[in-house]
Amino acid sequence: MITANEALQQLKEGNRRFVNGGRVVKDLSGHERRDAVADKHEPFAMILGCSDARVPSEIVFDHGLGDLFVIRVAGNVVAPSQVGSIEFAAERFGTRLVVVLGHSNCGAIAATVEELETPDAIHSPNLASIVDRIRPSVEPLFANGGNGRDHDELLHDAMLANVRASVDQLRHGSVILENLVQNDGLQIVGAEYSVETGQVDFLESLPKAG
Repeated sequence: MITANEALQQLKEGNRRFVNGGRVVKDLSGHERRDAVADKHEPFAMILGCSDARVPSEIVFDHGLGDLFVIRVAGNVVAPSQVGSIEFAAERFGTRLVVVLGHSNCGAIAATVEELETPDAIHSPNLASIVDRIRPSVEPLFANGGNGRDHDELLHDAMLANVRASVDQLRHGSVILENLVQNDGLQIVGAEYSVETGQVDFLESLPKAG
């Protein structure tokens, strides 16, 4: 299995192809590829992304069948099932990179900001469970009247805060993942996807050692 740094480079190159229109995913999705991964696959990266239909990870990073272990949930929030899925892939496949992928114009983020701005807004209990996971990372942005942010800036900052909170939860909310980070090369990073441009920007660099 490739290192976290090598995996990150593959994601960056794939996103660059996607942005520039030079996609190669067709070569990774045909019947030959299906046959190659039917019995075994070794995803080189894990993506915890949002369910938003505009952010399909395989397309955004221009990779195909068997390449990415993708978990999608509204707001890219971290719950036990997501942690367990990442633990599984890290241990079973040896995948050494996890990317928490937030995006612009996220409905789950907007719903959370709306909840904080108008607490009497009514959400279903199920939607509320997502908003409740996002709220702790977003609430500090409302201190001191939001420090003069306009609404769009507030939404963007809230998305970034939620991504960073999810990264922190994965790094420190699982003994298995924490051990793999400390001793076996696992890296967990955040990123933001622009639905307007198609570009993914990573929020931090990985150590050169990989």
